[in-house]
Amino acid sequence: MTAISASAAKAVSKGDLMGDPSPSSAAPREKNQSLPRRRRYATVDVFTDGMFSGNPLAVVLEAEGLSAEQMQTIAREFNYVETTFVFPPRDGSHTAHVRIFTPDREVPFAGHPNIGTAFILARRATDRGDPPLKNLVFEEAAGLVQIELIWENDSVVGAELLSPEPLARRSEVSPALAAACLGLTADDVSTERNLPQVVSAGLPSLVFEVKSRAALRRVLPDRQSFEKVFPLDGAQAIYVYTHDVGADTGCDVHARMFTRRMVEDPATGSAAAALTALLTEISGDSETHLRIRQGEDMGRPSLLLTRAQSHLGVTRTRVGGRCVAVFEGSFTL
Repeated sequence: MTAISASAAKAVSKGDLMGDPSPSSAAPREKNQSLPRRRRYATVDVFTDGMFSGNPLAVVLEAEGLSAEQMQTIAREFNYVETTFVFPPRDGSHTAHVRIFTPDREVPFAGHPNIGTAFILARRATDRGDPPLKNLVFEEAAGLVQIELIWENDSVVGAELLSPEPLARRSEVSPALAAACLGLTADDVSTERNLPQVVSAGLPSLVFEVKSRAALRRVLPDRQSFEKVFPLDGAQAIYVYTHDVGADTGCDVHARMFTRRMVEDPATGSAAAALTALLTEISGDSETHLRIRQGEDMGRPSLLLTRAQSHLGVTRTRVGGRCVAVFEGSFTL
């Protein structure tokens, strides 16, 4: 990713990206505003080039004055895997301060919310006749997230992010216990490369490999088994994958993600980043590129493109993909 210059960052960090007329707005406030205001939002399907596939995201573009409780309520109302809330940046050289909520909690980082939010902000800038945005920097709980927009024929079509943290490897879980969480058996789990393990590149998840695409297709999450394992080292979800892609020449890995709420995620950038970094470390290679298909078994096919680099024992990952704008609207709160 090309580093964003201070002057370029300032050019794209103005409040007008979010619809705020003041470029010097303060940091996000926790207290409620005394008067309700109209707030615009947009939805986008991420890691896809077709509407109603990929991973849907809601982006609240004018979040100033919303409390954490209100943001949680809004995220629960949208009921997408995640909803983002865009604030003016705390540092004027950055683009925005972004908070990410699932229907039941705030998370420090996630992949598709960053990709989708960057895509929406770039589209809004273009619609206003502003110069095309190339690089964005989001302030998030996990740290700074650098994002590069993907353009084709003068239109923004997607984005690629650099994970905010290097790979972290945490607790291991027995194959039998990990498998039970997904209605599988230990025989379905491949331990050739590694045991099931909590890994993170910004948001932890339990990651493990199954031997076949058939096993991946049979997954059925089991709440009782999930409760025996989670929460674990910050993880609340399982990312399961297989290298058995059969005749599918368009990908290297098939994957699925299930949360503790028994919800399947159509495309998980944070877990894809951690998996790519993990496989890079295990292989001993300095660089790994993966094409990861996800969401196929739930009717929302997605494609995530990842590339990890390892240098002096530190492995960082980039995750990218295409996006499609879906809905726009507003609410008053």
